[in-house]
Amino acid sequence: MDTYDLKIINLLMDNGRMKWADLAAEVGMSAPAAAERVNRLIEQGVITQFNTIIDAEIVGCECTAFVSVSLEHPKYRDAFITIVHQLAEVQECHHIAGEDDYLLKIRCKNTKDLDRVISHELKSVEGVYRTKTTIVMDTLKETNKLPLQPHKFRME
Repeated sequence: MDTYDLKIINLLMDNGRMKWADLAAEVGMSAPAAAERVNRLIEQGVITQFNTIIDAEIVGCECTAFVSVSLEHPKYRDAFITIVHQLAEVQECHHIAGEDDYLLKIRCKNTKDLDRVISHELKSVEGVYRTKTTIVMDTLKETNKLPLQPHKFRME
């Protein structure tokens, strides 16, 4: 990867719907060359997907919570991961070090809906023996943009 790729990635993190011509003009190359670079970054797995980011509150998901989950034994991991993938309310799932095993980011309608997700969905999975919930009062920053390391890109 080179500085052109770095510029392209940064621009697409800000606006994944950029037109090829606009992207090319920002980077300083032709539209076909920019498209070819983006396609190569996709093929290499650097760009994994393009998403639409929705305002959760506007569509009725007013409650955000982080839930740490502890399993009794690793043998319960597969069943837990299966339910996590099935629950649309679970936005993120991270296997973590420390006292707990997983950290989930959950978005749902309200605290009653959060109780349903935790008590009736997650805790119904065999082997889930403890959850700890932190409810978000207000979100001050949330981004999908990564802090890219320029030294990882060949300077040309």
